[in-house]
Amino acid sequence: MEMIKQFITDDDAVGVVEIILILVVLIGLVIIFKSQLTSLVNSIFDKITSQSSSI
Repeated sequence: MEMIKQFITDDDAVGVVEIILILVVLIGLVIIFKSQLTSLVNSIFDKITSQSSSI
């Protein structure tokens, strides 16, 4: 029981929770904007491919 109280009051645990929350938000944004991100990456690669053939 003492370990649980120490874990809750420990500042390092707060940092871990913040990192987990940031990751959850980022994953959520990727899921929400998946189609837009896919089309953006595809258009970037298409431009790279077309412009690299002219070199």
